[in-house]
Amino acid sequence: MSDTPLQDKERHISSSNRASQGMLSPDHVLDKLTNLLGASNVQADPEKNEHYRMGWRSGGGNALAVLFPQTLLEIWRSLEVCVEGDCIIIMQAAKTGLTEGSTPSGNDYDRPVVVINTLAINQLYLVNDNEQVISLPGATLHQLQSQLNAVDRAPHSVIGSSTLGASIIGGVSNNSGGALVKRGPAYTELALFAQINKHGQLVLVNHLDVELGNTPEEILTNLQTGNFDKRKLPDTGKLASDKEYITRVKDVNASTPSRFNADKRRLYEASGCAGKLAVFAVRLDTYPTAAREKTFYIGSNSVSELAQLRRQILSSFENIPEVGEYMHRDIFDVSAKYGKDTFLSIKHLGTNALPRLFSIKGAMDAKFHKWSWMPKHFTDKVMQFIANIFPKHLPKRMLEYRDQYEHHLILKMSDEGIEEAQDFLKTFFASSKTGSYFECSEEESESAFLNRFAAAGAALRYEVIHEKEVGEILALDIAIPRNELDWLETLPEEIAQHLEKKLYYGHFFCYVFHQDYILKKGSDAKHVKKMMLALLNERGAKYPAEHNVGHLYEAEPDLQNFYKSLDPTNTFNPGIGKMSKTKRNCSCCV
Repeated sequence: MSDTPLQDKERHISSSNRASQGMLSPDHVLDKLTNLLGASNVQADPEKNEHYRMGWRSGGGNALAVLFPQTLLEIWRSLEVCVEGDCIIIMQAAKTGLTEGSTPSGNDYDRPVVVINTLAINQLYLVNDNEQVISLPGATLHQLQSQLNAVDRAPHSVIGSSTLGASIIGGVSNNSGGALVKRGPAYTELALFAQINKHGQLVLVNHLDVELGNTPEEILTNLQTGNFDKRKLPDTGKLASDKEYITRVKDVNASTPSRFNADKRRLYEASGCAGKLAVFAVRLDTYPTAAREKTFYIGSNSVSELAQLRRQILSSFENIPEVGEYMHRDIFDVSAKYGKDTFLSIKHLGTNALPRLFSIKGAMDAKFHKWSWMPKHFTDKVMQFIANIFPKHLPKRMLEYRDQYEHHLILKMSDEGIEEAQDFLKTFFASSKTGSYFECSEEESESAFLNRFAAAGAALRYEVIHEKEVGEILALDIAIPRNELDWLETLPEEIAQHLEKKLYYGHFFCYVFHQDYILKKGSDAKHVKKMMLALLNERGAKYPAEHNVGHLYEAEPDLQNFYKSLDPTNTFNPGIGKMSKTKRNCSCCV
């Protein structure tokens, strides 16, 4: 069946037509949802639900309602009503995605849109002697990290640089990557989810490999209340993490990237589904914590030197790095100035305080946005003003390396890998005229990672503060081939002439880079992006690498086929990957 748009008379079904086809009218959908969830958990007022309809960086659109179910069973019942009313369903948790994938996009859908926010349902269950975790849809990475710290275990991912609120299931649904070299993208083959099949029927699929009952009521209630054996769940051979990733990232001679969102090796049911399923729970591996860790701060003025360092470490070390984060001097500067409030907040208030601070800021922004007399981005400008009052916050040796070296690499090793890195770096830089390193104190290590952590938000802050002088921000996350030596791009003049700033940072050993471009005032972002992507195609790069396609990238054929197989009727999150937003009506669309 073609994905071409339907004619207007087919796209816009009148209330009478909906009734004749046995569908609920939008008003009846709202009535049933309100009776089910209670008025306080159904928000249909566009002014009051705006925050949940707008993307974190960009994007947004209208919705019939935003729902806030309080239990898994309420999610299921809400899905039943939405299917009965032929509604589009957009599943949403923390809404921290950078590519508009967890909110409506525009107002050209062919059916009413309902957003289901799952943040209230945030239980985590540690199982199998803490070696695995079962996460419900509202649980966050920050929450998991805190819970695992108490039992000396570590999560599959650590908090990224964009925000502290990211949900666990959101990461799995988008094959999110992260900074941990040994772990790879978030991945599992063990999940519990709802799916709409090719006949338009809502079905519940329990692939958690946990005995929870037979009916949706039994399964969802037992899971939410923790009414199952957590001590020794069966091992059926299904993966709860990407166990092949270390081998993959160490293959430095491969002509393909180590990880990217459209990699069909890691598209499996909930993993990579991008909201084309309603995921109720995932089961993931956890990891032992390191006994010792040491951070090395590396500076270089040679792209080739860092490429050789990466190749030698990955191909010869018995213990590969825990983390290897790259920053160019320009993003170092932007992060140091425009990410200073984030740095100071975490350093002095701790990570536990930040989700609450982000929530307060979001609420204030939503309120101020409604007041036409209020300056745009008022909270950002106030926070930047306050941050500028504080003295310099970065350690002396980091600032000295900023002056000496264009490229910065933050390398963290653990346990036996520490001595391995000490011996290697001493020899590697013994005769170097272009680079050097130092072993970080605890304070220097914390500062280095905090400055890197603040980078993505700092790029946005720069654009906000200088909105009168600069154009839009074009943010790309790319994965380049593992055998690439000339890893830093060289831009032709036809692209470079449009750029005010080029900001490069990323996960160096995985060769996954975040490239944020601040455009010059008046430059056409869509035109520049088109030229950028053509250049990346020539380099054999894959994009997006870890933020997924959302509504900003065209999905590759493998990804499009995966989405269609999960959601034959195109009911869940239609339009992602620049695919059709219209309904697929026949059972042949699989």
